Amino acid sequence: MQSTPNSSVDTSIRSGEDWGRKIRIGILLLLAFLFTAGIGWHVYRLTFENMLGEIRTQAFHRLETYANSLEREIDKYANFPYVVGLDTSLWEFLANTKNERLKLRSNLFLEKLNNRVGSLALFLLDTSGRVVASSNWNKHDSFVGRDLSYRPYYQNVGIDRIERFYGIGTTNNEPGYFLSTAVHEGNRIIGTAVVKVSLEQLEKSWSSAESPAILSEGNGIVVLSSVPSWKYAALRPLDEATRHQIMVSQQYTGYALSPLGMKVRRELDDGSSIVTLPSAGRGDSNLFSTDGLFLTQTRMMNGTPWHLTVFSDLKKAEDQAKIRATLAVLFTAVLMGLMLILMLRQTHLKEILQAREALQRANDELERKVVERTADLSAANARLQQEVEERSRAEQVLREAQDGLVQASKLAVIGQLSAGIAHELNQPLAALSTLSGNAVKFIARGDVEMASSNLERIGPLVERMGLMTGQLKGFARKSSGEPRMVVLGKSVDNALFLQEQRLLRGRVAVTMDFPKDDLLVRCDPNRLEQVLVNLIGNALDAMEQMEKPRILLQAEVSDGMAKLLVRDYGPGLSEETLSHMFEPFFTTKAPGLGLGLGLPISAGIVRDFGGELTARNAPDGGAEFALTIPIYKESERNGATA
Repeated sequence: MQSTPNSSVDTSIRSGEDWGRKIRIGILLLLAFLFTAGIGWHVYRLTFENMLGEIRTQAFHRLETYANSLEREIDKYANFPYVVGLDTSLWEFLANTKNERLKLRSNLFLEKLNNRVGSLALFLLDTSGRVVASSNWNKHDSFVGRDLSYRPYYQNVGIDRIERFYGIGTTNNEPGYFLSTAVHEGNRIIGTAVVKVSLEQLEKSWSSAESPAILSEGNGIVVLSSVPSWKYAALRPLDEATRHQIMVSQQYTGYALSPLGMKVRRELDDGSSIVTLPSAGRGDSNLFSTDGLFLTQTRMMNGTPWHLTVFSDLKKAEDQAKIRATLAVLFTAVLMGLMLILMLRQTHLKEILQAREALQRANDELERKVVERTADLSAANARLQQEVEERSRAEQVLREAQDGLVQASKLAVIGQLSAGIAHELNQPLAALSTLSGNAVKFIARGDVEMASSNLERIGPLVERMGLMTGQLKGFARKSSGEPRMVVLGKSVDNALFLQEQRLLRGRVAVTMDFPKDDLLVRCDPNRLEQVLVNLIGNALDAMEQMEKPRILLQAEVSDGMAKLLVRDYGPGLSEETLSHMFEPFFTTKAPGLGLGLGLPISAGIVRDFGGELTARNAPDGGAEFALTIPIYKESERNGATA
């Protein structure tokens, strides 16, 4: 019976209400998610900023400590250029640099002073920028005679003023901090006094500190660093003019001045920044982290364009902020979940009351429809029972017809084989006639030994004839159809025996590739042999015009199924044949030579086994039929074999 218009309207209303409820729940979930995410972000920011304030305070004191130690280290040597410039003997030497006596005295004075103050080198330049005296005058890397006019500490030298410069020594490739001042008589510059000091000890003390620190010169090149791989890296990209200036002054000879890779994430109000740093490299071994999120605080060194920067690791602050944010999100999510559950419970209770009312109405309507449809159901059951009985009878008729077709197909094969079998039987029969006649004659003559020999030769001939007729009899009888354990190799041998005369007559080479152990399958042996005889017969038909006909029989186990390939080396199958070959009454043979039922019947038999029969063209020519049959399981074995 068809539903009434009212029921259709009710269904549409309920469907609309369900969609409305789902949309409301979706909106509530979205709002809860956004609120929870907002709480998490707020807690993260609040925690991070609070810890950042504490870290900034600690880092400021650390920066002041580093700066003071650096200024003290440099200030120790700041006045030594003045000391060199006040020596009147050096004035006398600068006025006459060709005087060897004055030259030796100046070198000895600088050597003695350098040993006393502990600097790397003290040397004196004339007005052309050439070194005329040096503390290392008697060493292999002596500065004496070197032209250093390209160095900024010579070019920018002034009276009563210290010029500062950091660079790599061009003589011995030793880095150092250069302090220079003008040697003068009144307002006339007669030379330049230079002291070179090492900051290596200070740099080593930084490497054992709790946070990394760097000293960068005016161009942004790192000249001192507690992280070795950061040294001589550029904090910012260098323009062409700056690179040219550095190249001319030979300040960093042999270094690429690659970017440090520091990226600023946020600028703070006091000149500090939050930055990210890449990994410092595998060659560095530090007591502190050198990659990740850091707070940088920078201070300009007094009297120089240099900047001291201290890095404070923010990983702990970031991790703590994440943990607290996660806890806040979880707590908020649980709270929002409880609220949502409470709202849904109230909604659910309301829906239950509405559903009860609707259920009562539906129950009343259902009882009415049950009464109306009871009569129709009885009639429908009667019709269904009749259809089931008719279908059962049709299936029985179809099965009997299939069995008849199988048996007819067998008899047709036997008819085809009869000529060859008759030929095979004629030879033993003729031999039997001759041997029996001779035996009678030998007995009449009294030659018992010869008569016995003839009778013994009769026995094997009779056994051979019995084997041939037994195979035909077994093949011809109707099958029970019950599946059981079958040795696949034996069934193949029986099928080849039935086709033996055609194989010999056509000089067909048969190649068999089977596993070493017997391959046991679950099927009806008689029907399996029918399928194999049909496939082998089709292969022989396909190769009648071939000069060297050959058949390949190959068996293997794959995915719990036995797979048997029957392949010929004939012309193969056309596209039309492949698409219709398993259809009843389709045949490529001449009229009167076939009905086109062999392959459809064979495919049906294999399907009854629980397997499949397929066909294709082999890659290197010929047709290939694949027969898959279920393996006989050990649990099913009952001792019966075929």
